[in-house]
Amino acid sequence: MTNRITFIHSGDIHLGAPFRGLRDLSPKWADRLTRAIPEAYDRVVDAAIERGVDFVLFAGDEFDTDKPSYAHHRHFLQGLERLRDAQIPVYLIAGNHDPYATWAGLRDQLPENVHMFGSDGPGYVVYERDGEPVAIIAARGFSNRATESDIAEGMTRAAAEAACGVQVPFVVGMLHTGLWMDPYKAPTSEDALYASGMDYWALGHIHKNFRFPKNAAETKIAFCGCAQGRDIKEVGDRGCYAVTLEEGVPNQLEFIACESVEWEQLRVDVSACAGAEDVLGACVRAMFDANYQVICEEMIARVTLVGATPLHGMLATPGYIDEMRDELNERYPSFFCDALIDETTSPLDRDAMRAAGLFEASLLRESAKLASNKQETIEYLQREFAARGLALPADIDRALEGACARAEDMALELLEGREQL
Repeated sequence: MTNRITFIHSGDIHLGAPFRGLRDLSPKWADRLTRAIPEAYDRVVDAAIERGVDFVLFAGDEFDTDKPSYAHHRHFLQGLERLRDAQIPVYLIAGNHDPYATWAGLRDQLPENVHMFGSDGPGYVVYERDGEPVAIIAARGFSNRATESDIAEGMTRAAAEAACGVQVPFVVGMLHTGLWMDPYKAPTSEDALYASGMDYWALGHIHKNFRFPKNAAETKIAFCGCAQGRDIKEVGDRGCYAVTLEEGVPNQLEFIACESVEWEQLRVDVSACAGAEDVLGACVRAMFDANYQVICEEMIARVTLVGATPLHGMLATPGYIDEMRDELNERYPSFFCDALIDETTSPLDRDAMRAAGLFEASLLRESAKLASNKQETIEYLQREFAARGLALPADIDRALEGACARAEDMALELLEGREQL
């Protein structure tokens, strides 16, 4: 009979994490976001029970802080107890947000189906099914908030089988690591993990789900990502992996979406809109389209309006865009627009301006020069900012991408007598 195991690879639950960067939340949405992360954790547990998996892995940062509240402790334990009642073992490690030392008061409360790995070195546990050893889980947790040492050092298939005194069909490694992407959070390398002989590496810390190698037939290393997005940078599906390892068959990973509130950044072209009502309609359609793609109950969206439109002057009127955002949020309570951003332009005839050869033509030439000589523009801005005792923003490269176009548009509008500041 072919050996086969299935398990849930989860991590970065971040119970107790705040939702960042939001403004003007209604009481309803404030309450909704308070419940979102605990609900995502519950869905991870639900997925394990519904699929009847062999075990569950939590790859660190179960809590967002080293001092979680009683309520978050209790909620986490209740999920583990549900897994115990379903006779599903749980293996977990500490992450940089909740390092191992801070679990001292909670470790003794963990149900008997849970094994928490330490942080001083690699730990190994044999998973048995029907009294037979089927897999070894090799793992190591975070000892403190930051470390630059290789957290995977010494973790190999050979070391795991030697430590446990058995040979098994499968050896699964689990770490909370930034790999090469975060050198201060327990770094290691893909090459080291591949060379270890493990059948699968369940990783936590990076909040985006992805696999290594990206285009290979078989995944050996994967980040599950966080279970629920917490800010506008964490867009798209969030959840966990259901992993199947079978002898002679490539590893199979199924992504399971667990979030109940989706974050999205949307760009809406309003160049064909005739009025404010059309703009609102375009925004609503964009949000419904995005929500349909992920099939999530509720969504927070940051909407950027783009396109050349005669409505640009109206949209640039102080306070106008905020009123539109309020109207948008009142219409559809399942969606929350946290920001409505105007990046529209006026439908100015630049070709005609260039042909006329007047001052506007000179302005357009200078604007094109600034846009094409990015480094010179940055150096110019550095001098101007320094003369005023200011520092350039850290993300000046990205900010500059659209700044030249917006400055050009504003200058042309002023020359046209449309003082849209």
